[in-house]
Amino acid sequence: TAQETYSSNWAGAVLIGAGYTSVSGEMVVPIPRLPNDANSYTNYCASAWVGIDGDTCSRAILQTGIDFCIQGGSTSYSAWYEWYPDFSHDFSNIQISAGNVIRMIVNATSKSSGSATIENLSTGASITHAFRKGLGGDLCEFNAEWIVEDFSVNNALAPFANFGNVVFSNAVASRNGNTYGPSGAIIMDIY
Repeated sequence: TAQETYSSNWAGAVLIGAGYTSVSGEMVVPIPRLPNDANSYTNYCASAWVGIDGDTCSRAILQTGIDFCIQGGSTSYSAWYEWYPDFSHDFSNIQISAGNVIRMIVNATSKSSGSATIENLSTGASITHAFRKGLGGDLCEFNAEWIVEDFSVNNALAPFANFGNVVFSNAVASRNGNTYGPSGAIIMDIY
């Protein structure tokens, strides 16, 4: 909390430096719950992801993660990848369920190419998307992140699910050939 900052849509840990080229972390997929003022017609969601850039460098973000949503009594989960400013895209052919242990990995092979990988450690399934060229923005490689987000839908924040706790474990970032954990990161809270 000594380095706490506030955001309208991000909570988690952000390392700031130069030369971040890989970020990974593991999490247990939570069971989303309806917020107190919920109605049965609205889809309430949250997302957990790892990424490079997006905090002090906003021209591009390389990220991958899991969305968890609830509408009425029905929950849904999806795995996705994104090279912002392009849109996020769902991975197909990988099942995600509550309680699964998921490893998320992003690797930048250059400031305009890289990969995003989701591994379901509970089922043994894994899927990777390769970004072969920039999609409108080059990375700065200034930030490494482990984030829970209230993401945007149609230029507005999605109705936010009660996700309980999301804990990132085995959180590692690579920078200039060295590896770092989130110790010393700026802690972000959604306000």
